[in-house]
Amino acid sequence: MKNLKLLFVTLVFLLYGNLIYAQLRLPNFFSDHMVLQRESAVNLWGWGYAGSTVKVHGSWNKDTVTVKTDANGKWKLKINTVQAGGPYKLSVVSGGELIQFTDVLLGDVFLCSGQSNMEWGGNQNLKEILDELPHANNPNIRLLQVNRNGALAPQENISNGWSSLNEKALKPFSAIGYFLAKELNKKQGVPIGIVNSSWGGTAAEVWTPKDQVEADQALLAFSKMQKANDYRPHENGVLWNGMIAPLVGFNLKGFFWYQGESNVGSSAGYDKLMKTMVNSWRSAWEEELPFYFVQIAPYAYNSKGGVQSALLREQQAKTAVELPRSGMVVVTDLVDNVHDIHPIQKQEVASRLAKITLAEIYQIPTPDYKSPIYSAHEIKGDKVEVTFHYLTGNLVTRGKEITDLYIAGEDKVFHKASGKIQKDKLLVFSSKVARPVAVRFGFTDTAMPNLFNEKGLPVSPFRTDSWVD
Repeated sequence: MKNLKLLFVTLVFLLYGNLIYAQLRLPNFFSDHMVLQRESAVNLWGWGYAGSTVKVHGSWNKDTVTVKTDANGKWKLKINTVQAGGPYKLSVVSGGELIQFTDVLLGDVFLCSGQSNMEWGGNQNLKEILDELPHANNPNIRLLQVNRNGALAPQENISNGWSSLNEKALKPFSAIGYFLAKELNKKQGVPIGIVNSSWGGTAAEVWTPKDQVEADQALLAFSKMQKANDYRPHENGVLWNGMIAPLVGFNLKGFFWYQGESNVGSSAGYDKLMKTMVNSWRSAWEEELPFYFVQIAPYAYNSKGGVQSALLREQQAKTAVELPRSGMVVVTDLVDNVHDIHPIQKQEVASRLAKITLAEIYQIPTPDYKSPIYSAHEIKGDKVEVTFHYLTGNLVTRGKEITDLYIAGEDKVFHKASGKIQKDKLLVFSSKVARPVAVRFGFTDTAMPNLFNEKGLPVSPFRTDSWVD
């Protein structure tokens, strides 16, 4: 009996010893069903025995790429990808160990991030996604859902891998992320991979590297306004560490962002914070990747003067104009209930993000694909003429009169104003203000004004003054 037990232990060791002592591995987001960025030098990395040789081969290519692990067992290399297609296999070999990934596609990969309006999907009973679930079978859309995890230091891995599109994978996924993938795949005919790394209720500071926030005294002061909460992290950088940093280096086509509601109380610093966050992400990826985002929706914040969120939208508009390779979607017309911070129309939000993406990344000529944003104004007697960025066609209104339009003189008292469209310009006036100084449009927490470009995109709320209310 003793000899039989010894023989059994020996057999187990021979059969499974290599698995027990296996050292070759990659981050979990290198997995079956993944999308790798097409026509690129794609980064691959992982760990193995120190000083060992690692060989990588993609079945789309004849070449095998070889690298040696460093003294800590880490390795990193680049492998060239070809035009969109698949499925392929990707093999990683070191010594007697083999890791093989199957059902790999070459296409375009995007990262979605932010708070709940980006995060929400079928688990929150969004009808648009629930209606999609029975038809969730497009093999050219792949999803990577990043679990909620904060960390005090940058992490090297996440616990998630890619999934092909199916009902189970789609239900908890970002509705906006999915509808973006669906639209881009339909219009471009290439596989689309969407990474969703979002957490409801979170402020932008937690998505920004801690050292970047704390190196600026103004940003540090604003960050201290974020209070502890049992349901979401508030410390600077913790979600950068846990949910973005592990992905750094995974080749992307661009970023999508929907966040800002949790920074309404510190709106004055939001433009600087956004530029700091985006530049830190781009620096980490070593590429000026496009950054397209959604302006926060009308909502009854019960703020002082009723303009607190309008001040944050103003900051977002500033970012959209000044930050290179960025674009902003305006959603003032997509709100069904100003007492619900989660508008249910996610598909149209995704469609507007897709329009910017198709025009700028894929270079499809599209007139007026962005919402008009205030550019300048000129006082002409008793009227104020307003001009806009991102407007080549005419302005239009839905209704007889332009709503949520106000004008003030030197006394800083605003009166309801009339507006007249003059092609791509807006003329604002009121019989109560003979010498106008300032104009405001949709500049409240809950305004849903009715001024658009000819493509149906709403004009971003604005003010021409900088008065403190």
